[in-house]
Amino acid sequence: MLIILAAYGGHRYWLVYLYYKHKKNKTTEPASHFNFNGLPRVTVQLPIFNEQYVVDRLLDAVCRLDYPREKLDIQLLDDSTDETVEVARILVERYAALGHPVRYLHRDNREGYKAGALAEGLKTAKGEFVAIFDADFVPPSDFLLKCIHHFTDPKVGMVQTRWTHINRNYSVLTEVEAILLDGHFVLEHSARSRSGVFFNFNGTAGMWRRSAIDEAGGWEHDTLTEDTDLSYRAQLKGWKFLYLQDVECPAELPVEMTAFKTQQARWAKGLIQVSKKILPKVFSSDASRHQKIEAWYHLTANLSYPLMIVLSVLLMPAMIIRFYQGWFQMLYIDLPLFMASTFSISSFYLVSQKELFPKSWPRSLLYLPLLMALGIGLTVTNTIAVLEALVGKQTAFARTPKYRVESKKDKVGAKKYRKRLGWVPWIELLIGTYFALAIFYAIDNENYFTVPFLVLFVVGYWVTGMMSLLQGRFAGLSVGSETHTKPFPVGV
Repeated sequence: MLIILAAYGGHRYWLVYLYYKHKKNKTTEPASHFNFNGLPRVTVQLPIFNEQYVVDRLLDAVCRLDYPREKLDIQLLDDSTDETVEVARILVERYAALGHPVRYLHRDNREGYKAGALAEGLKTAKGEFVAIFDADFVPPSDFLLKCIHHFTDPKVGMVQTRWTHINRNYSVLTEVEAILLDGHFVLEHSARSRSGVFFNFNGTAGMWRRSAIDEAGGWEHDTLTEDTDLSYRAQLKGWKFLYLQDVECPAELPVEMTAFKTQQARWAKGLIQVSKKILPKVFSSDASRHQKIEAWYHLTANLSYPLMIVLSVLLMPAMIIRFYQGWFQMLYIDLPLFMASTFSISSFYLVSQKELFPKSWPRSLLYLPLLMALGIGLTVTNTIAVLEALVGKQTAFARTPKYRVESKKDKVGAKKYRKRLGWVPWIELLIGTYFALAIFYAIDNENYFTVPFLVLFVVGYWVTGMMSLLQGRFAGLSVGSETHTKPFPVGV
């Protein structure tokens, strides 16, 4: 188990190497620019589902985009089944009356979920290019102008920008989430895009050439990560993807453990679904060996979660066996595997923070133990998601609740958006207790080398389990929680 995990861990070192090796290939300025009067028409798609607390912020930001109105086509794609329908309709009418080219499209069913809504919107889309923003994003006013000129290259099919975080400093959880996402956007995306291998559109904060979507077969909803699915199909057709690390698009991070776990499980399951669907096509294509290897690591990385569960079960027996062996075996077997499978994670995220925050990055050292513990704590939820994908079990698209929590003064309301508690938090607490017993065994047998590693497992499982239970049980006890949310915009 450690050997396989070490292979995935070692790949993180490889991504860091690719990032620095190809740093000169960073995409900055476009090769040429459209004439301002000749700017192409852009459709902005805003897929939402039960987002009454953030839809006004989203529409306000999109209607402030600096782009000729006559060249803009804004679609609010609403699959909502709650009060969001009325809120969204009023907002669209208000902005349309002010002269903004915004239309409201509501579906009575969620067929295809987000992919289905995007595909439905394309039927009436007028733009040659399509920008997409999820409900929790707040695109800056110059977003379209920073992206559109890169499409002067007729081979470019998609441009992805870097997510930033509105509520990064809200809590320890959001700090850790931000570091996790920074690692993905700074190192993974940059390394892959600069070295010429496949990478994916992240479902939001990016722009597509409409013809690239059509040529790749359009949006399909047989996976939970329709964005990655379409990305690979488009790149297999020869379309070029660009990643703009310096173009930022702020978004709201999940502030609850249950919401974060739901998001991570959806991504984990979706990527395994895409790997089953797409990898055979990648391996049979004329892509280079490097591209095929990177596609494998990219799409199958979440297989590490079931391996972590197996490792958890085997850890105590392994410790008992190790007790009868010497330090020599530990140094030449355990330590190298530990460095590859565990230390690679911390170094990976440290590098991303150093790149983003050259002066203040040492502060992230404080969050590294919690980051590693949180990754361990996600194991149960993500293992279930991966196994469901492997056996072909289809599940609904589970949305990530957003509450418009931007700073510490904001409260979390909307109890109806919270995911119901299941048995998973109790399993997490049970596994954490198992590792606590392993710590006592290790100390009793003077196996002190393993104690810090075991503590990460205990903290990871107990924190994720307890936070899930507490946030669920005491959801309605925050004083004034409903009055601190902002379902309606000023003046509506």
